[in-house]
Amino acid sequence: MRFTLQENKLKLSTSTDPNSTTIAALTHIPQPEINPNYPFSQNLQHFLQGRMLLHDELPFPKEQLHEHYENGYIHYHKGISIEKGKPVCTRCGNSTRHHFAAFSCARCGEKECLYCRHCIMMGRVSSCTPLLSWAGPAAHLSGTAALKWDGTLSQGQAHASKKVTEAIQANGELLVWAVCGAGKTEVLFAGIAAALAQGKRVCIATPRTDVVLELSPRLQAVFPGIKVAALYGGSEERNENSVLTISTTHQLFRFHEAFDTIIIDEVDAFPFSADRSLQHAAQKARKNSSALISLSATPNEKWQNECKKGNRPFVTIPGRYHRHPLPVPEMKWCGDWEKTLKRGKLPLIVETWITKRLTEKTPALLFLPKIELMEVLLPYMKTFDERIEAVHAEDPQRKEKVQRMRNKETPLLVTTTILERGVTFPGVDVAVLGAEDRIFTESALVQIAGRAGRSSSQPNGNITFFHYGKTNAMNKAYRQITNMNKEAFEKGLIDYVLPGMRN
Repeated sequence: MRFTLQENKLKLSTSTDPNSTTIAALTHIPQPEINPNYPFSQNLQHFLQGRMLLHDELPFPKEQLHEHYENGYIHYHKGISIEKGKPVCTRCGNSTRHHFAAFSCARCGEKECLYCRHCIMMGRVSSCTPLLSWAGPAAHLSGTAALKWDGTLSQGQAHASKKVTEAIQANGELLVWAVCGAGKTEVLFAGIAAALAQGKRVCIATPRTDVVLELSPRLQAVFPGIKVAALYGGSEERNENSVLTISTTHQLFRFHEAFDTIIIDEVDAFPFSADRSLQHAAQKARKNSSALISLSATPNEKWQNECKKGNRPFVTIPGRYHRHPLPVPEMKWCGDWEKTLKRGKLPLIVETWITKRLTEKTPALLFLPKIELMEVLLPYMKTFDERIEAVHAEDPQRKEKVQRMRNKETPLLVTTTILERGVTFPGVDVAVLGAEDRIFTESALVQIAGRAGRSSSQPNGNITFFHYGKTNAMNKAYRQITNMNKEAFEKGLIDYVLPGMRN
C-alpha cells in the first residue's frame, strides 16, 4: 500500500503516484480526531476492538476502513519500523536482522519491500502494510459473568485463589507456583469471576492447543452466561470477541491493549519460555493498567531466585488437592544404556522395571531422550508385550496412541518429552532412561515426575531416573520435589510424610 499526506491526514494512493510513499517511510503517522457524528460500523467495532490486524485479516473493504481512519475511529500503525537503524516488527517485536527478508512487492511497487519472517505464519507484515487498531468507543460485550461451580477448594487452593483475586483486583502481577496436579484451573475461578463482575476482559493463554481444547469446555461449564472464545490456529472462533478468551500464546500476536487480566498457563513451557516474541505479544495484549497472573509447576531458576529474594510476588501450592505427598524419584545407575540400546537391548535393571509393571498390570511411561533411540528400541520392547507403543511430537498417530493409553489398551508407552506435560494416566508409573541427557532439564524431570500419583484413587506411583551418572538437573529436580513435600506437610496440606522428608 501507498499513501499521500494531505491536510494532516493519510490518503490512499497508488504505486504510480510519484508523491506517494509507504507507511514505513513516514516519520509521523497523523491520527485524526474522532468525529462524533460519523455513523461508524458496529460490526467493524466489534471485530477490531482490542486487536491489531492487517487489512487482509479484516472482512471489510479497504475504502471503508480508510474512511473510519479519516473520522478517527481507526489508527494506522507501521508494520515494520526502523529503530536505531534496525528493523523492528510491530506485531511480534522481532528485531533480529536475519529474520527479515526483502521481496519485489506488487502492492507498493518497491523492489526491496522488507517483511518479517518470524511471524509470517500469521500473515505477512511488510514495510508497506499498516496494522490497524480500533480507536473509537468500546463495544459492549454481552454475557452474565456469574460463576456456577459447586466444587470445594483444598486449603492450599483456597489460599492461592485469594491471592489471585487480590492481584487481579489490584491490577498486579503474581506467580502461582503450584505442584503438578495441584488443581491450578480451579484456583482461577474466583479471580476470573471477580474480574468479569467488574466488566473486565480476561484471557487465559497457554503454549499448547490441546490445553485450549481441554479448558474451553470446562470454563464454558462454570461460566454458562457468557460465550467463551477458544482461539488457536484453524479455530472457527478465531475472530470472536468475548469477555473471557482462552488462547494459544501465538494468537496473542493479533491483540493490542485488549485485556484487563492475562493469565499465562505453563509460563515455563516451550515455546513461550524461549521465544521473546511470544512474551512481547503477551505484554502487547495487556491494557496499560492490567493484571498478569503466571502459572507454573516449574518456574525457571531466575524466577525461583527472585521469589526467594522477595523480588517477585508469588504464592505456592506445594501439595496436591488429594492430600498425598508427591512421589519422590528413585535414581538408579544403569551403565552405558545407549550402547546397550544400539545393540537392540535394554540394561537388565530397566528390563526388570518394565517386567514388573507388565506382570502387575500397572500402566507405565518410559521416557527416552531421542526419537532415533526410541525407534531402535521399540521392536525389542514388543517382545515383552506386542501392545507396547512409542510416540513422539511428529507422530501422525500421536493423539490416537495417547487415547489408547488412556483406554488401558496400551500397557506401556515409550515417549519423548512430548508427554512431560498435559497428560494424566491414573495409576501410572514413570521411568526416564538416560536421565542425564541434557534434554532432561530440572523443569522437564519435575514435570515428568508429576505424571505419577495425580489421581485421588491412586495417589502413589513409582518414578525412576535410570542414568549413567547423576547431573545437577537430576539433583535439583529431586530437591524441588522433596522441598515441596516438606513445605506442604509443614503447612498442613498433606496428611503424612515420605521417608527422608524430615531430613
